Amino acid sequence: GARRAPFVLRALRIAVVVCLYWFTSIAMVFLNKYLLDSPSLRLDAPLFVTFFQCALTAALCLGLSAGAACGPPCPGLPALRLDPKVSRSVLPLSAVFIGMVTSNNLCLKHVGVAFYNVGRSLTTVFNVLLSYLLLKQTTSLYALLACGVIIGGFWLGVDQEGAEGTLSWTGIFFGILASLCVSLNAIYTKKVLPVVDGSIWRLTFYNNVNACVLFFPLMMLLGEFRTLYHFDKLGSPSFWGMMTLGGVFGFAIGYVTGLQIKFTSPLTHNVSGTAKACAQTVLAVIYFEDTKSFLWWTSNLMVLGGSFAYTWVKGLEMRKVQEDPNVKSSEKNEAGV
Repeated sequence: GARRAPFVLRALRIAVVVCLYWFTSIAMVFLNKYLLDSPSLRLDAPLFVTFFQCALTAALCLGLSAGAACGPPCPGLPALRLDPKVSRSVLPLSAVFIGMVTSNNLCLKHVGVAFYNVGRSLTTVFNVLLSYLLLKQTTSLYALLACGVIIGGFWLGVDQEGAEGTLSWTGIFFGILASLCVSLNAIYTKKVLPVVDGSIWRLTFYNNVNACVLFFPLMMLLGEFRTLYHFDKLGSPSFWGMMTLGGVFGFAIGYVTGLQIKFTSPLTHNVSGTAKACAQTVLAVIYFEDTKSFLWWTSNLMVLGGSFAYTWVKGLEMRKVQEDPNVKSSEKNEAGV
């Protein structure tokens, strides 16, 4: 019985973390769609929205850390202070992180919430590609076939959006870029975690502080300060309420993603993300009252099916590695990605 209890507890904890991740992630996508591309808001400043979320995240990290310092010591919350040396070490990851949040938001700005999942579906494909290029890891035939299905679903989706007259090539471009950055982000996070003593918390803080600094010249370049100056709802409390809510979800998503990876594995995190994307697509079609063609739904199912198949194949390979101690250690490492 002693072995059982921790397992049940662990399963329960994983279930809670996964639900948290779903709720936060879906709520954030709908909120961001409103902030980036709502006809009632008419604000064309995607970088400012992203910058505000990063700034709020950094501030929340500091605030919670200060709060923890005053109260009883909390093991999960280290004291935060800016160490320029650490900040520099985190910089390559921050660049990828900025690419990820910006291209995500720009993709969401240009495509519908319903298509957003297909638009960003190539992350798994990039995972395979980058594992090979950066980590010299090969992928099995079955996993590659699953990737083929995802790519097919992606193309069919692009084709169907075109047929419905709702295709945005800008959105597709940023969707592909976002997929690449999400994949790079996972690889770099593992690399950089030791620099911040393995603390997701510290990493979140440094990442967002770096991002804020780097966003400023970008916003000037794109003339977003001028846009904001002429924005009619700049004094509106409901606008800032929405912005703050978006920022809080932005803060929470980083944390619950970290938690989900920590308590499950990057692989399970992918499965959860895939299932969540499915729910999100259905919700979006219902909420925005879209009617979608059979082939459009097929493209979504191909993307989801391919992602599930990939994760399932990976899971089987992992189990085989664990059961057979004679498997080469290189394959053992590969299964952990």
